[in-house]
Amino acid sequence: MTSIYAIGDIHGQNAELDAALMRIEADGGPQAAIVFLGDYVDRGPDSRAVLQTLIDGQADGRPWVTLMGNHDRYMRNFLNGSGIQHPEHLEWADPRMGGQVTLASYGVDTDARRHPDDIRADALAAVPQAHVDFLDGLALMHVTSDQIFVHAGIRPGVPLDRQTEHDLIWIRDGFLEETGDFGRLVVHGHTALKAPQHYGNRLNLDSGAGHGRPLTAALIRGRDAWVIEKTGRSPIQPHTGSAPRR
Repeated sequence: MTSIYAIGDIHGQNAELDAALMRIEADGGPQAAIVFLGDYVDRGPDSRAVLQTLIDGQADGRPWVTLMGNHDRYMRNFLNGSGIQHPEHLEWADPRMGGQVTLASYGVDTDARRHPDDIRADALAAVPQAHVDFLDGLALMHVTSDQIFVHAGIRPGVPLDRQTEHDLIWIRDGFLEETGDFGRLVVHGHTALKAPQHYGNRLNLDSGAGHGRPLTAALIRGRDAWVIEKTGRSPIQPHTGSAPRR
């Protein structure tokens, strides 16, 4: 049975990312396959460094799969001029979204007294084209024989090839409450918890790095999962019951 690693929502925490990558390399070697579950930017201080770390790893030939999170789409759409999309109701640079902190990591002045068009013009000049291309190339889903990796989750009862981008990067209602089997283990982030949780049919790896908590790196084999810690592997035991929310 093939082993694969996954890393939950990073949210600009590059020091946490570096530490997680070191733990994975110690456990599985430099060519360990890793799926990153999205939300690389916003809230934490080093979004630029996070994107560069991922870009450099893929350029070096690491078998890394990078998925799109809703915050990554916010940044992409801000740069390409698409603006906000349903169900978004806040501009990316709004402090509640965390885009200001991401722009600051590129040296962009986001003072509230500045016109949004001026901020965007500076962002277009400051964000390297390689970072724009990376955001444009993010996948929405990664499927193996045993798992479905996705940022937020999937819509129950809808075939994988009919899932919408909106659900894949935003869904909570209708997914988190589902107790039925999805055919494969769904590995996701998006809904921040205090620690990773395994529900039998899905595994949530968003342990709240965007809120100052440790970033989770996990090993998944079939439907079994382990947190990769400095001291080794710690099993994530499946449990039943209502799903905790942020």
